[in-house]
Amino acid sequence: MLKLTKLHMLHDAEDLGKKRRTGVSLHCHTEQSKEMLDFIPHYADKLPIINFFWKRERKNYLKREGKGIDFSTAYWTPPLPANSVYDIEREQIEGVGLEPLVSITDHDSIQANLEVNGEHGKDSAPISLEWTVPFDYGFFHVGVHNLPEDRAEQITEELLAFTFSGDKVPDEKRLHELFAMLNEMREVLVILNHPLWDIEIVGQERHEELLKNFIREFGRWIHAFEINGFRSWSENKRVLEMADALGFPIATGGDRHGCKPNTVINLTDTETFAEFVDEIRIERKSEVVLLPEYKEPLHSRQLESFSEILTLYPEFPEHRRRWFDRVFFDIGNEVGLAPLSSHGWKKGGPVWLRGAIWTLGFLGSQKMRPVFKMARKRVDRVPKKLEDAGFVQPDVEEILAGLHQSQSSAESAG
Repeated sequence: MLKLTKLHMLHDAEDLGKKRRTGVSLHCHTEQSKEMLDFIPHYADKLPIINFFWKRERKNYLKREGKGIDFSTAYWTPPLPANSVYDIEREQIEGVGLEPLVSITDHDSIQANLEVNGEHGKDSAPISLEWTVPFDYGFFHVGVHNLPEDRAEQITEELLAFTFSGDKVPDEKRLHELFAMLNEMREVLVILNHPLWDIEIVGQERHEELLKNFIREFGRWIHAFEINGFRSWSENKRVLEMADALGFPIATGGDRHGCKPNTVINLTDTETFAEFVDEIRIERKSEVVLLPEYKEPLHSRQLESFSEILTLYPEFPEHRRRWFDRVFFDIGNEVGLAPLSSHGWKKGGPVWLRGAIWTLGFLGSQKMRPVFKMARKRVDRVPKKLEDAGFVQPDVEEILAGLHQSQSSAESAG
């Protein structure tokens, strides 16, 4: 069983107010989040039918433009504005009988939090972001929560200067300085988001080697590991086991990008976010809940989210109604990054692409969910009881040795 984290796996709705006072929703994305598109070539080559049209489009583009399609700077933005995301998260937590705390973490941006506090009042939401941290041949996503209001913009600039420095070899000394700066602020929480996810697409084995090296070098500055609402149960189970073996508490992260609220939250009896941070950082304990929605098939939920992302929202401002108003691409015409709609797309692009989008929407519908339930692997089914989870103790001696060494060095330096 787990030593540092108390885990609840709900299969039906429940009044959580009988368990704790407060629910904490972490890791939400809004329209301020720039989601990179550099993964497209990797997946487009693998998807049946789509790969045929993708290869043809790539060939035509090369012939027409004299160069390949460059996705390195392209990005898309989630549909919902900050206040809508904030309200949806609050309402879900209140609906299960808890007082809500909501921390939005857009990619490398704190703008959404500032908007929420401007609308709902100062200190309504902690000022947070999901920081992209380059490391060796890859990168990690780190949740940085509850920056001090008077320094939030300056600190964010420093963090992003490191992220976008363009250095081929990231400056590890500077990264230690930045993590140390965050650690000195007692009310700031630093979470290693979805640690086992191969977000760099370097291969799972290489990613896990990268993760080991990152934890050995920088683990002393991390306060918690994340289990993620849009990662499989088998992956989250491994994160729970690894965190417990290494002595890290667990924080949840819903990682929502569409219109549905997070499927995982933290429980606490604290009243403020700063008190919650203290519980994780100092007391090193946590209590987390997998809500009933989490047990639904992951691929079905992912496709449902894609469908929401690609939906037409006629009530939105004109420049954000259609999905291709929310995708930004540089076609090399010296204009720079601009919405696809500005490149002459009026109906959503070529017929084959519109067909692919319709297919994603259909697969993500509730009608298709039973199919995904039947196809789901047994290891990814959430156990009915905690005792059935079968937690094991992973071999982390190699990581622990380096981690303890770095922690001792930090204490000596202090």
